[in-house]
Amino acid sequence: AYFEDRVEAAVDEGVLNGKRVDGRAMDEIRPLYAQAGGVAAMIHGTGVFYRGETHVLSALTLGGPEDTQTIDGMEGESKKRYMHHYNFPPFSTGETGRMGGANRRMIGHGALAEKALVPVIPPALTFPYTIRIVSEVLSSNGSSSMASVCGSTLALMDAGVPIKAPVAGIAMGVVFNGERYAILTDIQGPEDHYGDMDFKVAGTEAGVTAVQMDVKVGGVPANMLTEALAHARTARLQILQTITAAIAAPRAELPQNAPRVLSIKIDKEDIGLVIGDGGKTVNQIRELTGAEISIEEDGTVFVTGKNGGAEEAIRLIGILTRKYKAGETFEGTVTRIMD
Repeated sequence: AYFEDRVEAAVDEGVLNGKRVDGRAMDEIRPLYAQAGGVAAMIHGTGVFYRGETHVLSALTLGGPEDTQTIDGMEGESKKRYMHHYNFPPFSTGETGRMGGANRRMIGHGALAEKALVPVIPPALTFPYTIRIVSEVLSSNGSSSMASVCGSTLALMDAGVPIKAPVAGIAMGVVFNGERYAILTDIQGPEDHYGDMDFKVAGTEAGVTAVQMDVKVGGVPANMLTEALAHARTARLQILQTITAAIAAPRAELPQNAPRVLSIKIDKEDIGLVIGDGGKTVNQIRELTGAEISIEEDGTVFVTGKNGGAEEAIRLIGILTRKYKAGETFEGTVTRIMD
């Protein structure tokens, strides 16, 4: 305990005198690297992001509307179409340990990264896909959650998801002793461990989408918070430049191996016609085309399929629900003559 106290005092005093553990300037970000795609052809979207010794690989999978996660909460049931999961294996910090289910920290960091990206995810009406991203921390030395935000932005754009704007994140720190204080940009392990604040800020060029703070003191004065937010914006813009240099905008086409989601709007009274007695009709269309079919209460039908299955299912539903108009001409076989 005494040794830890002396190391903390040395780190804090060094920072207050303008000297960081690794010799960087107070507002300097560690070396950055970004890569969109090029990891594995079978994955719909990937992003690799490095900030110093913190390395993250984000892998994205696209699914249809029927793949949404059902949230059975205390206030009722809801659907979730964007999920972000975060894994932090022991080897990422050079340790051995048990590999298995998510712990509280992983769940929290995944939720933070998810919250940072939710504001830029396109609505279901324009992009009716379910999106799942898993961020794998390959190496960690400070703020892997914000690196996950950056890696996931790259994965989203690599998969052709039309996000509103790229999102980047950075961790800010502060050390203060009485009237003396210092704001740190891009804190690493020792500065997080021995410092007084870990303030994560994520956002686009236009504004902030998520914040999260850990403090070891009674509070942080407003002027320090204002300064930290200003420095975080400068750092965020620098990281966004690295991201957009790797991929300037979402890819125009979805990956070849991703499912195709198409939609058609039918009248509410035709919903029963498409479903059929006990689901007989809709199941027959599923068997013929290999497509998944999801029917909303307002008559919107989402069809998910591969190899032309979605297009064929839409065609069959269109034939079933077509409204014939006077004057239209069709070719057909006469089977019997009625009065």
